[in-house]
Amino acid sequence: MVVKDYLNQVVNVKMDRPLGSKHPKHGFIYPVNYGYIPNTVSGDGEELDAYVLGEFTPLENFTGKVIAIIHRVNDNDDKLVVVKDGKYYTDDQIRALVEFQERFFESVILR
Repeated sequence: MVVKDYLNQVVNVKMDRPLGSKHPKHGFIYPVNYGYIPNTVSGDGEELDAYVLGEFTPLENFTGKVIAIIHRVNDNDDKLVVVKDGKYYTDDQIRALVEFQERFFESVILR
C-alpha cells in the first residue's frame, strides 16, 4: 500500500512511545502518543509511524482514522496523523502538536 492510500482509512496503531515517554536517543518527551502500524513498511524500511492526536492518557493501542500524512521532504520516513473518527485538526494544529519531533525535518502535510 502506498502511504497516500492510508488517507481516510481506519488503522490500528501500536504505541512504542506512549504519551509522556522519553525518546531513547534524543531525550525529548513525547507530548502525544506515537507508534506504528503493524505489518507495514515505510520508506526507512521500518513500520509506518503514526502520531495519535486528541488522546490524553498513555495508550498501548489505538484504532482511529488517518486524517493527514506528514511527508518529510528531506527524509524518507512519512508519518500518519490518526484521530478518533469525527475529530478534525487543521494543518496549523497538527504542526503545533508534532513540532517536538518534526522541527528537525522539512515536511508538507498531505490531505
